Amino acid sequence: SSPVRVRSLRGGGGGARCPALLELLSGVFFHSAALQPPPPPPGGQPRAPPQPGGGPVAAAVVAAAAGGAGSLERIRADHERALREAKETLQKLPEEIRRDIRQDKEKLLQDARGRKEAGAPGLPQRLFRQPVGAVGQEPSDPDVRQKRDKIKEMMKHAWDNYKRYAWGLNELKPISKQGHSSNLFGNIQGATIVDALDTLYIMEMKEEFKEAKEWVEKNLDFNVNAEISVFEVNIRFVGGLLSAYYLSGEEVFRKKAVELGEKLLPAFNTPTGIPWALLNIKSGIGRNWPWASGGSSILAEFGTLHLEFVHLSHLSGNPVFAEKVMNIRKVLNRLDKPEGLYPNYLNPSSGQWGQHHVSIGGLGDSFYEYLLKAWLMTDKTDEEGKKMYYDAVQAIETHLIRKSSGGLTYIAEWKGGLLEHKMGHLTCFAGGMFALGADGAPNDRTGHHIELGAEIARTCHESYDRTSMKLGPEAFRFDGGVEAIATRQNEKYYILRPEVIETYMYMWRLTHDPKYRQWGWEAVEALEKHCRVDGGYSGIRDVYNNHESHDDVQQSFFLSETLKYLYLLFSEDDLLPFEHWVFNTEAHPLPVLHKDNGNKEDDQK
Repeated sequence: SSPVRVRSLRGGGGGARCPALLELLSGVFFHSAALQPPPPPPGGQPRAPPQPGGGPVAAAVVAAAAGGAGSLERIRADHERALREAKETLQKLPEEIRRDIRQDKEKLLQDARGRKEAGAPGLPQRLFRQPVGAVGQEPSDPDVRQKRDKIKEMMKHAWDNYKRYAWGLNELKPISKQGHSSNLFGNIQGATIVDALDTLYIMEMKEEFKEAKEWVEKNLDFNVNAEISVFEVNIRFVGGLLSAYYLSGEEVFRKKAVELGEKLLPAFNTPTGIPWALLNIKSGIGRNWPWASGGSSILAEFGTLHLEFVHLSHLSGNPVFAEKVMNIRKVLNRLDKPEGLYPNYLNPSSGQWGQHHVSIGGLGDSFYEYLLKAWLMTDKTDEEGKKMYYDAVQAIETHLIRKSSGGLTYIAEWKGGLLEHKMGHLTCFAGGMFALGADGAPNDRTGHHIELGAEIARTCHESYDRTSMKLGPEAFRFDGGVEAIATRQNEKYYILRPEVIETYMYMWRLTHDPKYRQWGWEAVEALEKHCRVDGGYSGIRDVYNNHESHDDVQQSFFLSETLKYLYLLFSEDDLLPFEHWVFNTEAHPLPVLHKDNGNKEDDQK
């Protein structure tokens, strides 16, 4: 089995205030139609409109908090109606009450059955319009065009072999030419198909996209009695389905995304609302990784649900998804941060930090990424997310970012106040994050953040350049006289990870410095030379060795992230432009929800 992917597992104060949630519930983040009642089920009673929180009174309180006119009158009327209903119930005979309860139960069961058969009906109607930048122009430079065509051919090689040897399974073993299933997905199958949908779409691989869509329609099944990683299933499956819907408008992807989102909700049934890492999606029973600091949840896992869950509320008209992730913010804002830093572990029962370990790599990474992207995705209206991000970056700069004697900037790991001078491949995403966030940086620090991004990109390029294979190790160190080199055998592997290429892509888009394309092309050549095999692409066990020892896994994120970021690096900026799209941590593009009407690309009927 492949090494665990840690971002997969990558992959104070003011907590009582939650203005973004109130705004969201009052429909500002959504099209006005999003919170309208769904059409009545065939032959049944009209459904009540979705109520945030606890029924009509709670809804009225939310409306009042959001400043609705005549809100006190509405609260009084709702209150009186609730009293009247309670009085009527008290006057009923016990057998009448029992009969009502039985009928309600039967109706709920029928509704649930109907949902199962129809795949989440009752979603608000949407009129799909082709989004901005789903397909870009051909690159004008013939050399760039040729390189981009090569990357598309790599995607075709990866996809065709998956199809030939592992179709419908999660991943491919390209040497043994058979399927590979990670326990991260329980019994859910088809991770490579769902992860690759949007890459196929933007590369205009229309036949492949069509066959992938047909597989999703007929075979993607979430009714499995198995334990899954909430984080992994969210970023790969929910993220992949959301992007496929936003790019293509195919309704099956929206239905499947919302259906899966609903199955993940029991993970939040903890005393604090901080979700479990693992969930049995049939029984709804959750737990945490046994190795994680006394039963703690992990920052990068519970902190990497925000973008997808806000979009689930947007597409379903049901605010519960957004409420769950906004509550995570509330819990975090109530806690003291050691030196302004966020530890990697948080106990979901006590609501207290576990061990004071801080990392911008595995266990921490995408939490910070999602703070910035939550602000960008709301068309820069999520001020809370913005403040949390820039405050965190300030603390990271003060306590974690260091410069080696050879002049390389790196991000160390913090263990209870002591620094470990090690940087993971996963941490290399931060170069792109700093550059993406530069534009909104406080106190004229835009140039500084771009420079920080450039320095991290250079360090991560050095970690590739200093190996025999010109591919980067899982982690590299800055101590004992070494710089940007892996010193431990169990850190010398490369599993087709995307983070360094991701940073090159962001740096290219934001600076147009040609070295980023040059570095990206070096990575293409190394992948072709060392990772490409007859049956697809494989990871490497030791990048410092002159002879390949393959790990025999073609990770789904190779198709979702590594090849997509390479393709974007050699595309014009009009393909998935940053002002219209943000990428989730699995490189699935999600549209910016523009504040004028929720989303410029997409109107409601």
